[in-house]
Amino acid sequence: MTRAQRAFNSKSLTTRLDRPILERYSAIRVPMKRVYLDHNATTPIRPDVLAAMMPYLTDEYGNASSIHAFGQNARGAVEEARGQVAALVGARAADIMFTSGGTESNNHAILGAVTAAPGRNKHVITSAIEHVAVLDACRALAKQGIELTILPVSRDGLLNPEDVRKAIRPETVLITVMLANNEIGVIEPIEEIGKIAAEKGIAFHADAVQAAGKIPIDVEKLGVDLLSISAHKFSGPKGVGALYVRKGTHLAPLLFGGHSERDRRPGTEDVAAIAGMGKAAELALASLAEDSARVGGLRDRLERGLLDRVPHTWVNAARAPRVPNTTNLTFPFIEGEAMVIALDLKGIACSTGAACSSGALEPSHVLIALGLAPEDARATLRLSLGHQTTAEEIDFALETIPPVIDRLRQLSPTYKKPAIAW
Repeated sequence: MTRAQRAFNSKSLTTRLDRPILERYSAIRVPMKRVYLDHNATTPIRPDVLAAMMPYLTDEYGNASSIHAFGQNARGAVEEARGQVAALVGARAADIMFTSGGTESNNHAILGAVTAAPGRNKHVITSAIEHVAVLDACRALAKQGIELTILPVSRDGLLNPEDVRKAIRPETVLITVMLANNEIGVIEPIEEIGKIAAEKGIAFHADAVQAAGKIPIDVEKLGVDLLSISAHKFSGPKGVGALYVRKGTHLAPLLFGGHSERDRRPGTEDVAAIAGMGKAAELALASLAEDSARVGGLRDRLERGLLDRVPHTWVNAARAPRVPNTTNLTFPFIEGEAMVIALDLKGIACSTGAACSSGALEPSHVLIALGLAPEDARATLRLSLGHQTTAEEIDFALETIPPVIDRLRQLSPTYKKPAIAW
């Protein structure tokens, strides 16, 4: 029995749940083999990362703002991590601000930059396929009277830089476009957009949460003023992230009450998590080229195998440049949630799209922006590989997924319709 099952069957839970529910849960046989293909949701922490964190969870418990030896040991760990994270994105250590994760980094970049911009009339540009942490922050500003332009993307999920140029107004204060999409893996033309933003003197933010640790990042080459990353997307701990802030970029604080992170983010630093993020960044950078090539080859083999074995199937944004670990496939005639549940019972963990939107009834806004019909957007799986994914696991996935799809289609009342065109 797994630890999760033991917790589920504990006395405290038993008193709160109906016995039939417990009996049905206990009757589910956990597969002997488990394959994790949901690394865009989160990644397993590396052993070396955990080892780097442990001293600051035990003996080295000082507050990094204290001036005594305990505090200075903690401060040293924070600053070492700052340098490690800076190296991952080609930045100066002084320009890295630690946060609680990608969502906070995105919110601080967007809300902070717009708030700090002079003038009363302000305008923000973004794309239709951004993560909800970006879109919702932009929409919150729109409710306050900020003008918002949401640009469309191509069928392959690419934003046209010329559309950005045309959308710029005299009052435009921020452009925010993600580097790599969390659902389809598409890499956006950030360098070209960065040149446009610099030419017009407009602050430029990129959400790089799904890019960091997967592709090379150089903030100077990209031309970004602000860039968000999150540790748990590259085998670091959850609950910690970073925001690159180019020197000279005006950014208003979101929180008040102290002088941490150069007066930008008050509060006692989570030294253990920050040390873990630093180590994860160091390891990701060291193995970036090797991991990208190996994982990309496994992803391509998985795609080809599924397309060969499952009819009426396609890869979304297949012709666009993508991060090497991500594939997004549509299997018409079936609900994505049914596929996720059925595959989980067979030992494969995957998702229908963004983990942050799990349980949402609406189809993926990313896939709708690509032009998919709502029923096709709901019939989509995201399979995302990681550092520890093996060839044997891909073989297992190729043996397991096609019969599951076939069985679910046989149960679908729409499957007997003529083959769709795309």
